[in-house]
Amino acid sequence: MTPLTTTSPGPTPTIACPPALPITANVAGVTTTSVTISYSIFFRPPCGYDPPMTVSLFANREDAQQWRAPVAVAVSGPERNGTVTIDRLTPDTEYWYRFTDVEGRRDPYVIASARTAPLASCRATATIDARWGSGFVATVTVRNTGSEPLDRWRVSWRWPGDERVQSVWGGVAETVGVDVTVRNAVYNGTLALDGVTTFGLLAATSSVPDGLTLSCAR
Repeated sequence: MTPLTTTSPGPTPTIACPPALPITANVAGVTTTSVTISYSIFFRPPCGYDPPMTVSLFANREDAQQWRAPVAVAVSGPERNGTVTIDRLTPDTEYWYRFTDVEGRRDPYVIASARTAPLASCRATATIDARWGSGFVATVTVRNTGSEPLDRWRVSWRWPGDERVQSVWGGVAETVGVDVTVRNAVYNGTLALDGVTTFGLLAATSSVPDGLTLSCAR
């Protein structure tokens, strides 16, 4: 009979992991007081972050680069592809964000900015004064609904169909595709508290819309 031979187990092979623990992220949404960041983790442990993730916000890029004095921190759920919402922020303010894992390891790659939305300082409403088969005329009323006087305003909207601006009076129009922004003229940008001004527009279209959904900001 051939004697049985046994071999002792060899060393556990070393896993060749990347030199860093990568993650991707982008801004998924903002409000006046919050920022929502979506993220995706590339690798499973031991070659990557193990969720949950910690997102730190910084007041400027230099602080973010040095991981210095975070102004807000939030922790995600246990998802490898998820979102994190950080609230109680200041309106119309730029923040810089970075990631760490549950063991405090810092992601060396992602360093990006997000800006909270500005407070609504005005309201715009549109009235269609006349319409015909190939166009319409509208008047837009701009009212200061904020807590201080305005020195400028802008009204924006997106056309629902093939509408296009032919002319504007009482404002200066900028059009990019279906997106339109009308800024104040030189003589009607200043609005006192609850102050009102108007501008008009002539538009061409194959189908006149029932109305316009407008946003207004300083």
